[in-house]
Amino acid sequence: MRRTVVLVSTGALIAGAIAAAPAATAGDKRPTGQHQPSGLAESIGVQIAAARAAQKGIDWATCPADWGIPAPVQCGYVTVPVDYAKPFGKTIKIAVDRAGSTGTPAERQGALLYNPGGPGGSGMRFPLRITNKSALWVNTAKAYDFVGFDPRGVGHSAPISCQDPQEYVKAPKADPVPSSEADKTAQRKLAAAYAKGCLERTGAQMLSQMTTANTARDIDVVRAALHEKKLNYIGVSYGTYLGGVYATLFPTHVRRMIIDSVVNPDDDQVWYQNNLDQDVAFQGRWDDWKAWVAKYDSVYHIGDTPAKVQTQWEALRAAAKANPIGGVVGPAELLGFFQGAAYYDSSWATVAGVWSKYRAGDTQALVGAAGPDMSDTAGNISSENGTAVYTAVECTDTKWPTSWKKWDRDNTELHQKYPFLTWSNAWMNLPCATWGVKQQTPVDVRSHRGLPGVLIVQSTRDAATPYTGALEMHRRLQGSQLITENGAGSHGVTGLVNPCINSRVDDYLIKGKLDGHDVVCTPHAVPVPAAS
Repeated sequence: MRRTVVLVSTGALIAGAIAAAPAATAGDKRPTGQHQPSGLAESIGVQIAAARAAQKGIDWATCPADWGIPAPVQCGYVTVPVDYAKPFGKTIKIAVDRAGSTGTPAERQGALLYNPGGPGGSGMRFPLRITNKSALWVNTAKAYDFVGFDPRGVGHSAPISCQDPQEYVKAPKADPVPSSEADKTAQRKLAAAYAKGCLERTGAQMLSQMTTANTARDIDVVRAALHEKKLNYIGVSYGTYLGGVYATLFPTHVRRMIIDSVVNPDDDQVWYQNNLDQDVAFQGRWDDWKAWVAKYDSVYHIGDTPAKVQTQWEALRAAAKANPIGGVVGPAELLGFFQGAAYYDSSWATVAGVWSKYRAGDTQALVGAAGPDMSDTAGNISSENGTAVYTAVECTDTKWPTSWKKWDRDNTELHQKYPFLTWSNAWMNLPCATWGVKQQTPVDVRSHRGLPGVLIVQSTRDAATPYTGALEMHRRLQGSQLITENGAGSHGVTGLVNPCINSRVDDYLIKGKLDGHDVVCTPHAVPVPAAS
């Protein structure tokens, strides 16, 4: 995050798929009878692709050695159209893998598909939660095969590229915080060049089809290839939006769905406003971490108040800008490493420890942690590929502002109060302002007839997907249940030890049980540095 085969004629498979499919208007915001022509074509196309996949199944085999996925996990491919409006046109292969359920045949409930987010994240390591006997998932593993996949464009699924990976890893990069109009002009040129690179290296045909809606359609074809009538799914971060789009397009194909750390699916949020809201939330979580570092000043010796920690951070940034650490770590590289503390409190001690070692004279500790990985240049599994998919999906999913004045005004204002991530986030997304293919209209995420209860899990201080996103998704998916981890802020809650949440995840996946009301849980334990 698939198997009993019934052999029938291709025609019967297609007829059955069409009969079982939801109306072609799912996700279409126009009044009934005013459907978008492409929506109907794509609806028929996914039915055809799913029927073909159901007939063929998946040829499971030992995973290729260079994939780094050990036996007994098995790997395979599912063929999908590049463009669902042209189901008999060009195709690509979606890489999938699985680990079989550990329970008895009577306990088995099917396949559980997983997406970790991104866009651009690979779910191929999800089955290892079974083979590694992860304590949190031992009960669920008795009921489900764990299935991971690389979404279209990612990893082993027709990987895309926007920049030479060798260039991508070069460091130090420019300070994301501009100090002049010339700095902004330089960043704008880089963003435009990156957008152009996406078009040239990926090609217009593939790039124009790199959308969340198409990835959701791919999931339905994977479901059919697994010979599953209905989907069991866990999505984290962007995977929640992907899950919401799937639930909208294929409500009758959902059996159980958990969405964890939720993207706000409102059309006015996807994706420009979502990123601006991130800037505010990241500042709040950065402040949480500074307070924690100050609390353990006896361990880290950085500062005994959050203000002193901030002063030291600003001094570190300034020194790295004037003279990059180890010749490769400037402000951009520092931010790439330190923002891990704002994502996950499991990183709090690691980030603080590296910083403390650097202050004590261990320069290599910081260079090793924040510097570029020059081996990260294999195009199909590189960070460059992940960034390319992130950009391609967010830029193609929806229309972005094209006026630089708007980008400049919005981010200049935000930076005044929320400086930690604002400009870095702006430059990351600015290629969308000069995007080289047609930008789409987002799917109107909401529940339709036949969608079962969805379990939503969210922490209140999540930086990457602010809490308001969970509230909005909860409002749109009628019959859903929201579990709130109050006062916590890690991104991705279902993978943390919190019995209040873990027991409900098990009950939902194994028994289909929801509480019938929303639940507020106390936060999981905050890290304590070992040296204290």
